[in-house]
Amino acid sequence: MNTAWFHLILAGLFEIGWPLGFKLSQTTSHRVLFIALAAVCMAISGYFMWMAQKQIPMGTVYAVWTGIGAAGTFVIGILFFKDPASWMRMFSVFLIIAGVLGLKLAH
Repeated sequence: MNTAWFHLILAGLFEIGWPLGFKLSQTTSHRVLFIALAAVCMAISGYFMWMAQKQIPMGTVYAVWTGIGAAGTFVIGILFFKDPASWMRMFSVFLIIAGVLGLKLAH
């Protein structure tokens, strides 16, 4: 895996941090702290996304970035916030992951 893809994976992982920060700001008494965490994650995610776009096409970067963020947030929601885990939702996230892998293989 080259540096650009590493940056893209990091961008996607930090993408998970901002919806998580917003959720935690709603479910704890530490509202400002978790909103600040969300903002920091947004900035870091944006930086790594910018770095990845130096070598990977913009459309691929955006699709992979949102895919990692969506799938990661989905899993965290199920594991920690009792979000529903129906077969249709699970299959749909599988399709997102398959799309992300397809974009990586096609690059």
